[in-house]
Amino acid sequence: PDVDAIHGLQSVIGIAQETTNSQNMRSTIGTLTDIYSFLRLFFARASDAYSYVNGHKMVQQSVDQIESQLLDQFASQTIIILAPLVQGRKGHYRELFAQLYKKNFSQVRINGVITPIVPQMYLDRYKIHNIELVIEKIEVSHNRRKYLKEALDQALYHGKGKLLVQAVRSGQVHYYSRFLMDPTTGISYASPSPNTFSFNSQYGACEQCKGFGQVSMRNIHALIPDKNLSVKEGAIIPLGPYKKTKVFATIESFLTMRGYSMDAPLSTLPEELIEEILYGSDANKEMGPNIVEKLAKLAGKSTKEIVEQYQTCPSCDGTRLQKQSLHFKIYDKNIAELSRMNLEDLYNWFKLLPKHLTDRQKKIGREIIKEIKRKLSILLEMGLHYLNLDRSLQTLSGGEIRRIRLATQIGTQENHLVGVMYILDEPSIGLHQRDNEKLLKALKQLRDLGNTVLVIEHDRETMLASDYIIEVGPGPGEHGGKIIAFGAPKDFLKKSSVTADYLLNKKEIALPTQRRKGNKHSIQLVGCTGHNLQKISVNLPLGKLIVITGVSGSGKSTLVNQTLLPILKRKINYSVVQPLPYEKVSGTEHIDKVIEIDQAPIGRTSRSNPATYTGIFTLIRNFFVQLPQSKIRGYKPGRFSFNVKGGSCHQCKGAGVQTIEMDFLPSMHVSCETCRGRRYNRETLEVHYKGKSIADILEMTVDKALSFFEHHPQIARKIETLADVGLAYITLGQLATTLSGGEAQRVKLATELSKKSTGKTLYILDEPTTGLHFQDIAKLLDIINKLADKGNTVIIIEHNLDVIKIADHIIDLGPEAGEGGGHIVAEGTPEEVAHVAGSYTGHFLAKEIGIMLNK
Repeated sequence: PDVDAIHGLQSVIGIAQETTNSQNMRSTIGTLTDIYSFLRLFFARASDAYSYVNGHKMVQQSVDQIESQLLDQFASQTIIILAPLVQGRKGHYRELFAQLYKKNFSQVRINGVITPIVPQMYLDRYKIHNIELVIEKIEVSHNRRKYLKEALDQALYHGKGKLLVQAVRSGQVHYYSRFLMDPTTGISYASPSPNTFSFNSQYGACEQCKGFGQVSMRNIHALIPDKNLSVKEGAIIPLGPYKKTKVFATIESFLTMRGYSMDAPLSTLPEELIEEILYGSDANKEMGPNIVEKLAKLAGKSTKEIVEQYQTCPSCDGTRLQKQSLHFKIYDKNIAELSRMNLEDLYNWFKLLPKHLTDRQKKIGREIIKEIKRKLSILLEMGLHYLNLDRSLQTLSGGEIRRIRLATQIGTQENHLVGVMYILDEPSIGLHQRDNEKLLKALKQLRDLGNTVLVIEHDRETMLASDYIIEVGPGPGEHGGKIIAFGAPKDFLKKSSVTADYLLNKKEIALPTQRRKGNKHSIQLVGCTGHNLQKISVNLPLGKLIVITGVSGSGKSTLVNQTLLPILKRKINYSVVQPLPYEKVSGTEHIDKVIEIDQAPIGRTSRSNPATYTGIFTLIRNFFVQLPQSKIRGYKPGRFSFNVKGGSCHQCKGAGVQTIEMDFLPSMHVSCETCRGRRYNRETLEVHYKGKSIADILEMTVDKALSFFEHHPQIARKIETLADVGLAYITLGQLATTLSGGEAQRVKLATELSKKSTGKTLYILDEPTTGLHFQDIAKLLDIINKLADKGNTVIIIEHNLDVIKIADHIIDLGPEAGEGGGHIVAEGTPEEVAHVAGSYTGHFLAKEIGIMLNK
């Protein structure tokens, strides 16, 4: 850090704002928290094995135990001791018999029949065979014990730890093994290790799905959701209604040759013909792949995404594990059953478990159980009782992932760190007010244990609950960087600062004087059952600002992002993205555009920045082409693009940095020595406007660039939208990878603001207040209100009361999270929701509105 000195620094644990990479299908809550690792260890050391054929408990015997059992079971009887060599495999086994003959073995048992070994012996190679080597025919008695032991040792050696005994009198066969074995069927398991229960290991992963829990299948429904339509009417989603294109011409020709029309509903066509249209056939290989590739291009997807979808693996039923792995149990539960319990039930199961363990299992599991309970208790304190270890991170909200990451680091009184400084960057993001109370309780526990907790926050309750507040400002970017006020909350509130004014309600985001009436149209979504949604039906009035609320995990993202949004994308944009289950939808004809403004990065490389994303840079490059120096030199717009050869630096290819590969460390990125990080070559940088090169302009803040281009309305208007959403402090060329989720979302919002709306656009925003101060929220709401005032519909998923209270219509989900959620608890205006007794949102909203009305 660029500091002169730091004194009194403690050991630090930093918990950043970024969420864990949830794109990995193998990442689960169990793997992220390491609880699953402890479970694997526990099952490897303390579980009992059961046969997957008959459920009998498996046994494992030493050679002495086998000998003792034979002496008891077959006293004075003659037995044949056999070593299994081949079990249920095809082949002629000519080489095997030749080797046995050379070693002077005389007999084998082939498919239950004892047969002499002779030269040139072989079997039918296309039939399945069981082959056992005859080791000894012996009478079982104590005075022949020495010979019995030798025969058993030899059989276990050749049978690789397994042997068979056939009683001569009865002909019955009995199985024995140094490994785990079902004595009735002879099924044997290898001794378990932690990898036996890992879906990321070849020793534990289901062979069919390779540990993913899902397998891909052809995705016809994604392409053709309604077979009652014809191709001409838009039955094939990515194509939409009939247009004069090569794709349609190909399909039309194909159907005509087989006696069908483009006007025929697909339900009247044979299934195999539809398959052939999409995927081709042996008789028509060119048709299918060509169509699918074209559809993929239209949908902006890979060919694999177009033709395949995932379904639960039929082999492991989504458990991800091999059959054998699922038949190791502790107190009648396998590891998959424990992983599917909600965390509260799992914690209670482990609390009762010691009563049901043997002394050996108690000794093995004492510390493991203690650690699992410790980790689970922290997750429960974070209000995550409704989740389970098997839950994929891909299905979690941002707030849930942050709380899980926090839970993995903070510890409890049973096992804690002392004298540590915890630095948390906006931990309240994604949390409902009720859940935020649980978070504050956990942070105070950390403090009370003797740690320092340093929190970067904009949340009112967190600030007021703190012991000390430091405000940095007064403005953003180059206008900030100073300590404005500090002290305990009661002292801080006496200081002159913007934050103190908002905390004291001297400044506030006012309630609207009246709520919008809307345009009398609505979208009606009926029978939503995705994830935890309880077959709910939702009415979304159009032309209004709608806020979706509810405790974390109540089903908000499921309803909006995974059900409503894909439905609209399919209806309007002909997308192949499939929504979660629902019964029917109506009213979508009143929307002509749907815009999703989420917090995903605007780019993942150094070549993306706010100027390129919003289109500002295109206007600036076109402007530079018109300058006299450019005209004299014949420069085109590409000359001023750092992504195009000619104008960009030849050394770094316009990246501005060069990568140095390190053998055992992460690669280092250093500023390019040739252009010194400016991306362009010398000739390009010689073109100036008001003394500034194209690189100088990229280094300007939005605020400065607005003044710089004030006499160029088209450019200034675009830049102004960035300032309007509270981004005046970022630079035009700031790397996309350095923007926070909230900043990326506001760049997207600014991009949409600069476009002309039709008045029938539906905007969807997911927690747009992330990372915003009260003052920035006020600016953001001005923008959102402008969108709604033009007749557009804005749907916001939000926990912030400043946003909720200005809504025209609220839909509150809950009442709890997970299985306890998925219901509509309340809906209507903020005033109406505030009066619903069973709504947690209503409870906090009543306080907020009451304070404002009674001031």
